[in-house]
Amino acid sequence: MPVQAPPPTDPAAPEAQRTAELSELLGHVHTCWDDERRSLSRQLHDSLGSSLTALTMHLGLLMQKMPQEPALQERAAHMKQLLHQIVETNRDMQHRLWNDKLEFLGVRVALAEQVAQFSASHQLQVHCSLPDEELECPRSHSVVLLRALEEALDNVAAHADATAVDVIVDDNDEQLVLTVRDNGVGLPPGGALPVHGKYGLRMARERAAHLGGHLTVAANGPRGVQLTVVLPKPFSAA
Repeated sequence: MPVQAPPPTDPAAPEAQRTAELSELLGHVHTCWDDERRSLSRQLHDSLGSSLTALTMHLGLLMQKMPQEPALQERAAHMKQLLHQIVETNRDMQHRLWNDKLEFLGVRVALAEQVAQFSASHQLQVHCSLPDEELECPRSHSVVLLRALEEALDNVAAHADATAVDVIVDDNDEQLVLTVRDNGVGLPPGGALPVHGKYGLRMARERAAHLGGHLTVAANGPRGVQLTVVLPKPFSAA
């Protein structure tokens, strides 16, 4: 009886499977990372934040009862200033770990506030166009939009030398689309943004790919750069 030859194998199949497995693993790492950041932010708010608030109140009461000696009042005022700085640092750490606006007010408010803070910090004109209603999407998609916007604005501040930025979010029946474009110096010679060493941009791209979407960077006309993130629908609730 003749021996049948084994069916031909696709040499690209193992590589494609490995790529898919790495993408799934990276998506899991991102999810765990986000959950850990969210947990740490809540601990800073609930534990350290409440303790700092109590200390502020106690110090205020002590200052009212203290003798009106200049040296004591000056020392107490210095302590109050230091405590205020610690409170502000704690709030900044909370925000950097996890945007609480995303948690309590929704991704639309979180995106708008991030744009407003960037505009104020860098003295740049930023036009922001968002849907009238809150985006109906799971937390995983909201996080990707927020992280991609953060990375895009960071790149504008660091490399674009722009005077104006547009941030546009479209929400339709099939997909969510985030567009960030500037009027800066544009892409380097060759028309492609280098990704070597651009870990923030690469992570944002992998985050989008894990959700079935994609992130692209292209020239915005004769000047400037446009970053686009597309996340498909429908999706299940997070």
